[in-house]
Amino acid sequence: MSSILSVIKNINEFLWSGPLLFLLMGTHLYFTIKLHFPQKNILKAIRLSVTPDRQGDGENLSVFATLATTLAATLGTGNIVGVSTAVALGGAGAIFWCWITGILGMATAYAECFLSVRFRTTKADGLNRGGPMYVWENGLHNKLVGKIYALLILIAAFGVGCTTQSNSIAQTTSMSFGISPQIAGFAAALVTGFVIVGGIKSIGNVCMKIVPFLAVLFTGSCILLLFLNRTALVPAITLIIKSALAPRAIAGGAIGSSIMVTVRYGIARGLFTNEAGIGTASITAAASTTPDPGKQAYVSMTAVFWDTVVMCLLSGLVIVTNMICHPGSTEGISEAGLTEAAFSYLPGLGSIFLSLCLVAFAIATLIGWSYLGECAMEYLAGSKGIFVYKVAYIVMIYVGAVLPLTFVWECTDLINACMVIPNVAALFLLRKHIHTKKCV
Repeated sequence: MSSILSVIKNINEFLWSGPLLFLLMGTHLYFTIKLHFPQKNILKAIRLSVTPDRQGDGENLSVFATLATTLAATLGTGNIVGVSTAVALGGAGAIFWCWITGILGMATAYAECFLSVRFRTTKADGLNRGGPMYVWENGLHNKLVGKIYALLILIAAFGVGCTTQSNSIAQTTSMSFGISPQIAGFAAALVTGFVIVGGIKSIGNVCMKIVPFLAVLFTGSCILLLFLNRTALVPAITLIIKSALAPRAIAGGAIGSSIMVTVRYGIARGLFTNEAGIGTASITAAASTTPDPGKQAYVSMTAVFWDTVVMCLLSGLVIVTNMICHPGSTEGISEAGLTEAAFSYLPGLGSIFLSLCLVAFAIATLIGWSYLGECAMEYLAGSKGIFVYKVAYIVMIYVGAVLPLTFVWECTDLINACMVIPNVAALFLLRKHIHTKKCV
């Protein structure tokens, strides 16, 4: 097993150190230019996301519900732990490149969600299904590639969407509250199972309630910490920009790095947290009631904005301002501990609040990713496979809480890399079908 793990690590190191980063950033730039900077319409897109529309035809979702479900699957450890790791390994400048990835990634998110709605399928029961697998089948007439992508999604659902999240819950509750992994895993499985057995409508309704609340709570806490560290805010922004272009060691003992390392970790963490280019958000987008691909694409594009442009930036600023104001707080801590060190200065709450946020976000991710895996299973095995999938997913939540997951994390990175290729290929092959006219 160790030799297999070593091989997978080497493959991931190669892919995510260059080829995939260039491919995804090139895709982001291409669609930003081709679509005439759809990012400029972000305020209109936000307005569309909160404008009342039909609340769902049968089991389909309103546009806001699709946004909430997408954010449920992407918000969480990437915003909290991922940003911390990016700063620790790539320096303060990694935050700048993470932010740039979010800005440009909105165009790719628009493109993939546009195609997903354009080439989605409506089932006999009225359910809308879509995603890169249906784009390949209906748009490119190649069901084989669609099945390969669906299989990758299914595996990823049990990896990054399930076991890794439940393991994060178990580790956090064990360290912060002394709860055993077995109890934490059982509780997480019970809560998630109660939601997902009700189908997409139940998932969407729960996500609409908890995701905005969690996002506002976490964002508000970041703003409070930035207010407390306000004297370091301008120096932090200056340091981030300077380090992005001319990396250097930063306050608090975080490592200095070359510009390539800074760019690599910033872009990689940005891509990890918003998933633009991987195609997962387009699966949820296709469940929308709206018949307008452009409208849904704009709404789905805002997920990248909130996830990376806003929340990852705020997390990064909190970390760097804390390093400047309290340099001793980051000495001797792990790569993932910079955020916890910063939140320890939150009045009256400290790191306990961050632990609760991590658990809540992980639960939301479990719920959001369950739907992505369900769509993949249905594509591969038909509706008869959905029940088996849900049972397996719930069981794996518990399993993930009690097992070491180094191997699973490495496999998940490799699967994400494999999903990028067919998704990006479909975007370029069908690029003439994507437009932004009369969408806002």
